[in-house]
Amino acid sequence: MAATRSAHTVWEGNLFQGSGVVTFDSSGSIGDQPVTWASRAEEANGKTSPEELIAAAHSSCYSMAFSNILDKAGTPPTRLVTSADVTFVPGEGITAIHLTVEGTVPGMDEAAFLSAAEEAKVNCPVSQALTGTDITLTAKLA
Repeated sequence: MAATRSAHTVWEGNLFQGSGVVTFDSSGSIGDQPVTWASRAEEANGKTSPEELIAAAHSSCYSMAFSNILDKAGTPPTRLVTSADVTFVPGEGITAIHLTVEGTVPGMDEAAFLSAAEEAKVNCPVSQALTGTDITLTAKLA
């Protein structure tokens, strides 16, 4: 069964002086988030950006994919802490994403953990959606 999630943005003004508000329609669990060009290309100053939203999506999706791979291998994780750093260069776009994961996985050695981490990077649906971007990974057992 397919699931569709929705959000919308209302933008007012031009790119550099304008601003917008992102609304998470499907869940309603995240309050409206302000967004500006400055929050994207300079300092966040309490506002979000498309790249931060991608980082949130990628870190959560990767964690789900990785936990499933580990579970199927018979070594379910106790804990995974994943961060995603999305690099945006004005005029070029999103140029790189770096995933960092640290896991507590009883019964798994470092080599098996690193192999499973790479498999999750390739098979995570968000990674697959972002195949035009260089995605790198740092993984380690806690």
